Amino acid sequence: MNWLDKLERKLGRFAIPNLTVYLLVGYVIGFGIMYLMPEMIGYLTLEPALILRGQVWRLISWVLIPPSTNLISLVFLVLLYYSLGTALERTWGSFRYNVYIFSGLLFTVLAVFGLYAFYYFGYGVEVALSTVSLVSTNYITMSIFLAFAAIYPDMEVLLYFILPIKMKWMALVYVVMAAYYFVRGGIGTRVAIGASLLNFIIFFLSSRNMKRFGPRERARKAKFKRQSAPHMKYANGAKHRCAVCGRTELDDPCLEFRFCSKCNGNYEYCQDHLFTHEHVK
Repeated sequence: MNWLDKLERKLGRFAIPNLTVYLLVGYVIGFGIMYLMPEMIGYLTLEPALILRGQVWRLISWVLIPPSTNLISLVFLVLLYYSLGTALERTWGSFRYNVYIFSGLLFTVLAVFGLYAFYYFGYGVEVALSTVSLVSTNYITMSIFLAFAAIYPDMEVLLYFILPIKMKWMALVYVVMAAYYFVRGGIGTRVAIGASLLNFIIFFLSSRNMKRFGPRERARKAKFKRQSAPHMKYANGAKHRCAVCGRTELDDPCLEFRFCSKCNGNYEYCQDHLFTHEHVK
């Protein structure tokens, strides 16, 4: 069990379901502000100097800034990332998906503050203010696309609802584009791209066994759940019971239960007896 599993056991109940919907609704709100009250955009940006002076709402409000100012592009983006984000949340679970999104936001904020500190102490406040440019969540939403492509590389999507193309080729195009913008873009663009890619790399390196999130593994687990469900109804509504000691999750919420692949039948064991029991033949 890696650190994400342990963290989910403790904080999983605080996960925000349907986080993609909230993120995309924020884009719509930001787009409306941009066209109806353009002067308000200046109060939403992620600017460390102003945050340090007390405008702490900018730590959150910058998420509202849409990645595109074109209405048609924004509509395509909302439709695409709604489908990808909700599918990714169903695959990972709400908690892991929350960690992935919020860590991307956190890395971006830390990178922007680090960039501001570098130019502030190295070149002065005026250079720092002029260097840290407008930052949006564009590359964080793109990291959703990259994560989806890593799990479902052979899934086909309709590009602009017309051209069928596999996710792995779209991901390759994205990486090439990100590399191009990283080289040719300003320092703010490089920070945004670097933060999103760093989030992707750290998350996947810390969850190396990603096969359990693949379509085949999910289908296998669903089939096993259907077959074993009638045998997993115990007293007082318990869903797990150790075949050796008889304890359930109601006796101790910290207990972990696993099925033994070497036993002939659906025998479940607690963490204390998983490796010490005699296999049923």
